[in-house]
Amino acid sequence: MSYIEELFSVKDKVAVFTGGSGILAGAIAKGLGKAGAKIVVTDITSLEERIEELKKEGIEVEGYYMDVLNKKIVEEVAERVKDRFGKVDILLNAAGGNIPEATTSKDVTFFDLPIESLQKVVNLNLFGGAIIPSQVFGKMMLENKDGGVIINFSSMASFRPLTRTIGYSAAKAAVSNFTQWLAVYIAQEYSPKIRVNAIAPGFLLTKQNRFLLLDEKGNLTPRGQAIINHTPMGRFGEPEELIGTIIWLSSPASSFVTGAVIPIDGGFNAYSGV
Repeated sequence: MSYIEELFSVKDKVAVFTGGSGILAGAIAKGLGKAGAKIVVTDITSLEERIEELKKEGIEVEGYYMDVLNKKIVEEVAERVKDRFGKVDILLNAAGGNIPEATTSKDVTFFDLPIESLQKVVNLNLFGGAIIPSQVFGKMMLENKDGGVIINFSSMASFRPLTRTIGYSAAKAAVSNFTQWLAVYIAQEYSPKIRVNAIAPGFLLTKQNRFLLLDEKGNLTPRGQAIINHTPMGRFGEPEELIGTIIWLSSPASSFVTGAVIPIDGGFNAYSGV
């Protein structure tokens, strides 16, 4: 193995994904798998298509039904992963998303938003999308001689609140804050070999945001055009463009990096508009 291969190696690492049927998780799982990691995908929706896709790439993969908001189920899945692989090295908290019912519009003001819808988005992204899986799988990592890595999925909305998406913006800001808190807590109270970081993807077209960025004909909405205008690279990102950062955060190459929230955004967060 060459120096660069060893530095960025994830070979034989066991990587567990929440939200494993999602577009971003799928691209990252394929990237980590092709780099030699063993992949576990979990979700509340069918994983058959994702598992077959990864197996076609020659990737060792298992899939389990898991509701990230149900700690008992998460613990049961963790035991199954431990029985199958003996450990967990990397946790990728990719579960999350927004819903139209928690988003303001011309017809629905902030004052009309159902509290239940806002709570649903916060619960999914913060508790299910970060806290509960980190409690369960992070505790498993304490048994690892070489530690482990937790990677949360934050958002551009964590740096500055995006218009209309009140619940999602608040939840992702909390995910970034939780990432920093957990990084400090685990390093000081348990092991500095367990690192906690997050990525903050810029604007990538997914099922969750397509209705905001494109109209029925596939053309940019005014919001989509505004995003492109404020992205120095002048385009939406591709899910595959997250893989390199994830491999870096998962490997010895980032051994002194913890508590960081990494923008992958084409310069969106750096652009002031002037």
